[in-house]
Amino acid sequence: MKAFVLGASGSMGVAIVKELHKRGIATVAAARNEDQLTTLFSNLDVETKSCDAFLLNELQDCAQGCTHLFMALNIPYGNWRTGLPILFSNIIETARKENLSLILVDNIYCYGEQKEALLTEETPMRPSTKKGKIRVDMINRLHEAEVPYLIAHFPDFYGPHAYNTVLHLTLEKIAKNKRAQYVGDPALAREFIYTPDGAEALVHLALSPKCYNQHWNIPGAGTITGHDIIEIARKSFSYERSVATINRRMLSLAGLFSSQLREVKELFYLYEKPHILSGSKYEREIGPLPKTPYEKGIAETLKSLASR
Repeated sequence: MKAFVLGASGSMGVAIVKELHKRGIATVAAARNEDQLTTLFSNLDVETKSCDAFLLNELQDCAQGCTHLFMALNIPYGNWRTGLPILFSNIIETARKENLSLILVDNIYCYGEQKEALLTEETPMRPSTKKGKIRVDMINRLHEAEVPYLIAHFPDFYGPHAYNTVLHLTLEKIAKNKRAQYVGDPALAREFIYTPDGAEALVHLALSPKCYNQHWNIPGAGTITGHDIIEIARKSFSYERSVATINRRMLSLAGLFSSQLREVKELFYLYEKPHILSGSKYEREIGPLPKTPYEKGIAETLKSLASR
């Protein structure tokens, strides 16, 4: 086995590379900025390559000699409509040409707004947003691609190097001892996944041939409220400042100054009603899910952010 991790400098990509290395699996870590990759993995025996996935020939050259392609690359929300079809076309064509098994890191947007809080792999995909519909279109491309694929759905990420996430906006300010903001109802119990846990579960799946041509839900370590997250931060990081709440109306105003928050607006249903992934299929077919307690995961994330 030789793994090719596309988007290796991203939120889940870093964790996947580290998990593969821990298991002794030969790995190529690929992203546009090779200097960033060199810094991230300077103490690991992994190969780093600069790769523009929008260029098919470059992507295929970088993937030569590999057996598994981990698609952990994401692009700004505003570029999804035009950019994701090109990316998926390129990774599918690369998987065909290089005879790769394709492992996709995906979110829960494809399920849309559901009446039932608990989402299983059998929950109908009824996307209620433009972003959700785009994800379903990309998923259908994989279904029809005639390459071995594995699609893993994750809740919101948090963890070291998980910078482009909504919870990161809160934790980064706390780590710098600045006044923080929390997106959504802080009393609502929601689900987040610690990226090292997600990577461990994903690599377990990737190593098992029986897991391909299927969808897998990978939940976090239960649910947690925003109030609990902030309380953990106060205890583990001696944080004493107040934390403001960003509701739907405030998000519209914040979006005037932040493109990331502006794009979150249509997904705000996820911050108003719990959408929780069931891990029963994984636990039945693979075994216990890795579940780092929030107390430990948040403390480790804050420590990493404070050292930046």
